[in-house]
Amino acid sequence: MGATHGVEITGPLHDRFDEILTDEALALVAELHRTFEGRRQELLAARRTREEQIAAGTDLDFLPETKHIREDDSWQVAPPAPGITDRRVEITGPTDRKMTVNALNSGAKVWLADFEDANTPLWENMIGGQLNLRDALDRQIDFTSPQGKTYALKEDGELATVVVRPRGWHLDEKHILVDGRRTSGGIVDFALYLFHSARRQIAKGKGPYFYLPKMQSHLEARLWNDIFVLAQERLGIPRGTIRATCLIETIPAAFEMEEILYELREHSAGLNAGRWDYLFSIIKTHRTRGRRFLLPERNAVTMTAPFMRAYTELLVKTCHKRGAHAIGGMAAFIPSRRDAEVNEVAFAKVRDDKSRESGDGFDGSWVAHPDLVPVAMEVFDGVLGERPHQIDKQRPEVEATAADLLSVDRTPGGVTLAGLSGNINVALQYLAAWMGGNGAVAIHNLMEDAATAEISRSQIWQWLHNDVTLDGGEKVTAELVRQLIDEELAAIRGSLGEAYDENLYQQAKELFSEVALADEYVDFLTLPAYERMP
Repeated sequence: MGATHGVEITGPLHDRFDEILTDEALALVAELHRTFEGRRQELLAARRTREEQIAAGTDLDFLPETKHIREDDSWQVAPPAPGITDRRVEITGPTDRKMTVNALNSGAKVWLADFEDANTPLWENMIGGQLNLRDALDRQIDFTSPQGKTYALKEDGELATVVVRPRGWHLDEKHILVDGRRTSGGIVDFALYLFHSARRQIAKGKGPYFYLPKMQSHLEARLWNDIFVLAQERLGIPRGTIRATCLIETIPAAFEMEEILYELREHSAGLNAGRWDYLFSIIKTHRTRGRRFLLPERNAVTMTAPFMRAYTELLVKTCHKRGAHAIGGMAAFIPSRRDAEVNEVAFAKVRDDKSRESGDGFDGSWVAHPDLVPVAMEVFDGVLGERPHQIDKQRPEVEATAADLLSVDRTPGGVTLAGLSGNINVALQYLAAWMGGNGAVAIHNLMEDAATAEISRSQIWQWLHNDVTLDGGEKVTAELVRQLIDEELAAIRGSLGEAYDENLYQQAKELFSEVALADEYVDFLTLPAYERMP
């Protein structure tokens, strides 16, 4: 396909890709790019300015210039939309064909169809995922695997509602150029899905719904809202048909929850507590601020840590005050078909986590595997009963201050050699799979996505730059990290045997070493990783 409307496709046109990359769909991508790319770049620059201010010693705080929005009790977001009124259990996962069928059939109320952290942005994944979503809506996605297993959709009324997560503002799509410049990955994912699937969703009595990741300010939410308004106008869809849930997974966004809801209020479907990326953001944002923001190893940081309690309770209070859903975090456990004892312990932890969330007032929560849907459903059923949500559960007693949100130094736990090695092991396994095209990876009975690798490498970078000594007495040094990288690679090679891919693991080693050991911190490891991809 040559240049059409100033659009150039540089990726290969595989079978049926022309069904997604139509002139009309690309015209929408081009218009959104030309109208909003300047603002996207300005907002990315504003992120860097804010980071510089924080690095210089300025603490985050609630914005004085938007105080009037927070203090105005009169405004509410739009009422819950069809298909996302009851969200008590949501399942997440990438948009490959098998996952599409299994997620829709899982019994969950919502499927977060992921083009972001649980996905690798290979060209084939991005356009193939759009085809799978459209085929699912057309009920043309049934298939038989090479092993002879048949995958077929249940009846429409039993299927989860599709909610698409496009890429974050920081990610480009290098295979679609407009006027010679790369497009925003998020705009591409949004526009292609909206163009091909919005009317199909509306015809089923639902609508085009989205999860918006990685935002750091209400101005970034305003940009999305303006995109929604223009896109609906161009496609002749009533304004307000689009609904979006914002992930509060960065520490700056935690200080602007009400403002984010306000900017999107006619298109808002609530907020989600994206816990793993939130930890990554805290480390990244305060990486130069010393031991005050030093976290213990990631497995020691639980949702009961004071700064995490402040964040989640403020999220519930904020959402319910404004008539919006509050959606809880991920249960990433993958049940074992062989080890009942492992399952018993893990299921108990999942129940405890979901009981805490439902008790706090969350209206639903995430799971990563279909076998966890009944566990989470049972917990939320016990609290909600026949009610679709508990937005009426207000939390006026919650008073989360800026100091509470930033009380990282009150987190119990230390750093062990096992914790350091574990970060390296998981990151290497994840990055090897990511470079091979898989963004949702089963590692040690957990479904890991990009946030795991981000936390792992960020913690190591932080420990290195704060002269951390492990509980066993060893100092964290670049030499120790390199030694452990080699040891963990040898262990992985031994466990995988013939399945070990030398090329992918060499790439993973180089990338991990680059982002964990470099003097200058890389904002997102997916940026250099994407440039290594075809």
